[in-house]
Amino acid sequence: MNKVVLVTGANSGIGLALCERLLQDTEGLQLCLACRNMQRAQAARSALLTSHPSAQVALLQMDTSSISSVLAAAQEVKLRYNRLDCLYLNAGIMPNPQFDVNAFFKGLFSSRIISMFATGEGILTQKDCVTSDGLQEVFATNLFGHFLLIRELEPVLCDAGRTSQLIWTSSSNAHRSAFNLEDMQHQRGTQPYSSSKYASDLLSLALNTHHNKQGLYSSVICPGFVMTNLTYGILPSFPAFLWTLLMPVFWLIRMFTNTFTLTPYNGSEALFWLFKQKLESLDPQAKYHSLTSGLGINYAQPRKMDIDLETSEALYEKLLQLESEVRRKLKGKQK
Repeated sequence: MNKVVLVTGANSGIGLALCERLLQDTEGLQLCLACRNMQRAQAARSALLTSHPSAQVALLQMDTSSISSVLAAAQEVKLRYNRLDCLYLNAGIMPNPQFDVNAFFKGLFSSRIISMFATGEGILTQKDCVTSDGLQEVFATNLFGHFLLIRELEPVLCDAGRTSQLIWTSSSNAHRSAFNLEDMQHQRGTQPYSSSKYASDLLSLALNTHHNKQGLYSSVICPGFVMTNLTYGILPSFPAFLWTLLMPVFWLIRMFTNTFTLTPYNGSEALFWLFKQKLESLDPQAKYHSLTSGLGINYAQPRKMDIDLETSEALYEKLLQLESEVRRKLKGKQK
């Protein structure tokens, strides 16, 4: 049977590179691009069909920061497909951060240079905002919208006699220190992106605990340091030519560390690799990293995550409670 795959945030960057690789490798694939901006989604679909004229590529309008958008998109998916083999939870945002110039230049000439570029640690703080649903935007977009989507799509994801897969795009910037279970939306912190990515690591583990017996398996990846619109947004006032000047530095750094994948194609390596694995063999407590050697060879490697079952279960319960609250509010509005 032809596989059905849905990718959120598929119109650019790592998501689009992944779609290209999936179509190139998988015969008869039914691919659905779930995107917020339909104009960009149409452009992405056209680009994919130029390379693969006979491919089955559908579009789905969905904004993971909006509860009503996620619910409507999930209903559409259930109308179109009677099963879903793989759901890539790739859509995400990173607020334009406040940039500490002094810390940046100090880091350039220190042993911290690699981790500084890879995670932004020590040089970036971020300001979040609130959605129309009353949720913190980064939390809603990167985590809760995806959680709600999974909950809605359980009928097509969990089916007796077959396995299906969830694959989260996380980050090396997912730090335990940025996450607080009592403030899971990160209303009081300055690292909402890091918090949301650490929460997705925890949630993936909890989803395995609850759904492996139903044939649903969840995995987490890190794309490495990739030059995408998200990366350029780290320094919004940086002129384009400065990024160009920095590229030789990044290529040089890659000779000493394999985490500088740099291109969306390289960054999608772990996403693509996981799609081809036997799901029962994957480690639910590992994050699968996209890595690129100094010679440009791509590979995926598992690394243990700094997570525990107790915290993952507590987060899962809190998300279920929040789900009940937002559904109740939504029903109240509709009345």
